[in-house]
Amino acid sequence: MNNTPNSNRIVISIFGKRNAGKSSLLNTLTNQEISIVSPVKGTTTDPVKKAMELNPIGPVLFIDTAGIDDDTELGNLRIEKSIDIMRRTNIALHIVDINDIDNNSIKHMELLFKKYNIPYILVINKIDTVNNKFLEIIKSRYPEAIFISSTEKINIDILKNILIDTIKDTEKELPIVGDLVPYNGKVVLVIPIDKQAPKGRLILPQAQVIRDCLDHGIKSYIVRDTELESALKDLNDIDLIITDSQIFKKVDNIVPKEIKLTSFSILFARHKGDLKEFIKGIKAIEKLESGADILIAENCTHNTSHEDIGRIKIPKLLKEKTNKSFNFHFKSGFDFSENIKNYDLVIHCGGCMVNRKEIENRMKICARNTIPITNYGIVLAYLNGIIDRSLEIFNEGYTYP
Repeated sequence: MNNTPNSNRIVISIFGKRNAGKSSLLNTLTNQEISIVSPVKGTTTDPVKKAMELNPIGPVLFIDTAGIDDDTELGNLRIEKSIDIMRRTNIALHIVDINDIDNNSIKHMELLFKKYNIPYILVINKIDTVNNKFLEIIKSRYPEAIFISSTEKINIDILKNILIDTIKDTEKELPIVGDLVPYNGKVVLVIPIDKQAPKGRLILPQAQVIRDCLDHGIKSYIVRDTELESALKDLNDIDLIITDSQIFKKVDNIVPKEIKLTSFSILFARHKGDLKEFIKGIKAIEKLESGADILIAENCTHNTSHEDIGRIKIPKLLKEKTNKSFNFHFKSGFDFSENIKNYDLVIHCGGCMVNRKEIENRMKICARNTIPITNYGIVLAYLNGIIDRSLEIFNEGYTYP
């Protein structure tokens, strides 16, 4: 895994009307021909992504979206997809053609950026096509805008510097374990090797936790659940044991109570979202009636098996715990609608495949619809009767209500 996962990159999305110069700007910013550039409106029909290193920031992901002014039936679907991109956007570039300035459209986009709490930069493009007098008039009307020509590369360095400064001002993501375990501490990662584990490699959450340990000078020891007992005899002064959620109960029975224990999924619940809200969501399980509708939301897409956590194990354990039958609904990837009012509970995966912004906005959608939301790892800890123990490592007062 040589490349930084997109879920760990700062997402910079480019929005604007058709033919405003979004694609040419992406090509100019990346110094590559990523997007097709054409005078024909609507050339970009689906989001185009480009991962790169933006010095001195580091790994970023640029997304070139379809035009927001296509009023055809297919165009409306493309606009919806462009708006969906906002949920995972850290910084937005709103590109406007200086020859086609629509103040209502600018105000509309400002409201959307505020709705999703996205810092944005208004960029007025194609200044090479107008005279200086007209340019000065537009500059006086939009003093906050950056004026560029993406094709002639005018003021591109200014835009890059402002973009870098904006990124620096945005909130940094929490470490995964770096603020929970001291420097030179010991962490044991318990990783089962089963049919769900990709052959020859670790899955993304495991790799990210290992890297976070390395970044913070934490010694990590990796074992299968079958060797955990003997590994505990080899090691002293273990600060934390992190397990895959699906073997939570087995690991809990093996690990002495004085050693703190949690799961990869619970760590990512805090790293990607709001752990306290996820914990509150557990309370809803006790109040659910038979026939309640539960949405299982996972970000990755994969083939299911009899060992699948979200589609098989959690539904089965919920039925056993509550002695009730529920209606389960499943969504994967970025298929997470604003309209979720028909659900009584959302159970979300760890979110390792998306950034914190996407998870935060999904939680806001649930809050707006007064739908409780929780997380795979927290649910499995609750269903296995070890929710309190799984939260001990968090020194910020996280407790099961």
